Amino acid sequence: MPPPAKAAQALALGGPDERPFSGTARELHFPRGLAPRMRRLDPGNPPTWSLLPIGRIKGDSPSGLSQGSMYKLDLPVDPKETAAIERRKNAEAQRQSRIFNARHRTIGVDIPFLDQQVLDKKTREDRERLRDNAYDTDSLRYDKAAQLLEAQEQERVRQLNKEVEEFRSRYQRPEDQREFDLWDPQQLKKDKPARVSDDDPRCGPSSLQKFEGEDLNEKARRKLQQQEARKWLTAQKLERQRLERDQKFADDLYHKKEMELDQRATELAQMEEEARRALAAATLNYNMALAAEQAAVREVEAQREMDEKFAEMGNHVYGDILTENPEVAVSAFGPHRVVTDRWKGMSPQQLEEIRRQQKQQIEENKKLRMREAQIDAEWDQQRTLAARAAMALEQQEEEGAKRLRQELDRYNNQLAKEQLAHQVYLDEEVYTNPPTAQYFLQFNTSSR
Repeated sequence: MPPPAKAAQALALGGPDERPFSGTARELHFPRGLAPRMRRLDPGNPPTWSLLPIGRIKGDSPSGLSQGSMYKLDLPVDPKETAAIERRKNAEAQRQSRIFNARHRTIGVDIPFLDQQVLDKKTREDRERLRDNAYDTDSLRYDKAAQLLEAQEQERVRQLNKEVEEFRSRYQRPEDQREFDLWDPQQLKKDKPARVSDDDPRCGPSSLQKFEGEDLNEKARRKLQQQEARKWLTAQKLERQRLERDQKFADDLYHKKEMELDQRATELAQMEEEARRALAAATLNYNMALAAEQAAVREVEAQREMDEKFAEMGNHVYGDILTENPEVAVSAFGPHRVVTDRWKGMSPQQLEEIRRQQKQQIEENKKLRMREAQIDAEWDQQRTLAARAAMALEQQEEEGAKRLRQELDRYNNQLAKEQLAHQVYLDEEVYTNPPTAQYFLQFNTSSR
């Protein structure tokens, strides 16, 4: 399989050991001492490929090729490929000038590129806005045109309908139809009556319009009937007037009777009011007499209650309760029991007995407190002995921990000395090839 064109161009420019370009030429590697042999391309004669040995020129330069031990690749130079290579070189040089310039660089951000992006975005937004405005203008124009066309269509339809109606009203009237006399709504009005008069020649025997016994004096009969109706109306009018006079007379009688009854009711009301006043005066006199009697009864009752109160006060003052008679408090169940609602206190003998019992209890409490104090002292002595024993045990544990820490410190010091000796051995014996300045110069030589 022949190698790609970019690989061949890379071989022609720098060989497999020099990879100045990106893409396929950068990633193409050949075994040491082998390279493809190429010649000019001929459309009628396809090329054949073979591997030829490549040697190096004697000298210090590793890229120098021996003229006697290599074959040049005689290939045509592609102008597009050369222009692309030069464009990439220029772009890389410009990028390095931007990145390695400390005055015009912001770490991690390419300000001119971002400004260009912002400018492109604004330009794109302006272009889209202008396009949207143009679309909106066209849409409005199309809408107006559509409305105008719709209005014209409506006017044309309206004019057409108007002409159709005029044509129908002028040339297609209902009365001009052939069958109009069959469904004419005014046919009965336009038709002649079946009988115009008694002497109508159309009224023969078969017409069934003229019969024997008909009222031929209808006018005279109608006039006579009108006169009778007028006479009846006059009689009815007179009868109505008479009834109205009778009704008026009855109403007058009714009003007079009503006034008489009102006057009688007023007199009865006055008499009732006078009787009510006399009854109220009699009730007042009776109430005043009854109040005087009740006042006298209350006075007698108050005097009786006052006497009873004075008697009760005397009974209390001179009774067994206030005089504190001890005999009334003695219970019927024995001398050792008393009636609580009558008992007024203890006697001097009982009080003396209580004081003696209290002194005896005080002495017993003193002895009890002394015995408790002795027991507390014994417990305090026991706690003191236990605390001393615990302190001695804790001191022994601290001394053991101290000895353990000392041994651990000695072991750590020994381990530190061994690690220091091992580090000195690594620094002086193992790591004896420190990096030179040439090692650090290979960094920061590209913008990628």
